[in-house]
Amino acid sequence: MTAGITREEAFALLNKYNKEAFHILHALTVEGVMLWYANELGFEKEKEYWGMVGLLHDIDFEMYPEEHCKKAPELLKEAGVSDDLIHSVCSHGYGICVDIEPAHTMEKVLFATDELTGLIGAAARMRPSKSVMDMELSSLKKKFKDKKFAAGCSRDVIRQGAQMLGWELDELLEKTIMAMRSCEESVNKVFSS
Repeated sequence: MTAGITREEAFALLNKYNKEAFHILHALTVEGVMLWYANELGFEKEKEYWGMVGLLHDIDFEMYPEEHCKKAPELLKEAGVSDDLIHSVCSHGYGICVDIEPAHTMEKVLFATDELTGLIGAAARMRPSKSVMDMELSSLKKKFKDKKFAAGCSRDVIRQGAQMLGWELDELLEKTIMAMRSCEESVNKVFSS
């Protein structure tokens, strides 16, 4: 799998189509989560690619929310991004806005963790520490069960993602907390500078 662009070019592309800090923070978080999972699951050689897919997965969401995952191929192709990466980016919208099914383990991880990073991020902001560093699985499970909390984060998609990976829901939740811990400091540095 090849990306077709560098990480620096990918970050510039992200910023071309995303101006709101929330969307950039989410992209950086998902990038960090994907990097962690690449290492964790034995895909170290593909780590950069996994990260870039995470960084660019919502490239079209801020400016083209009604065309999410449908406008992305055009924007990415114009920038010279590979067909592999375009497929991977679009697969996270499977069953929601496109029919591109996640095939590779990386695509399944993206599908499973995209919504979940939003839920974990919202739960972290409610904590006195405002951090995932002290978050426990049990507290996240309470937030997961509360349908009114972070209602925009689809629990069904998260469950479906766990099933795609062949994992219990608790395993996905716990691993994603760990993944977010791995990148929280570096993501926060981008916004404090």
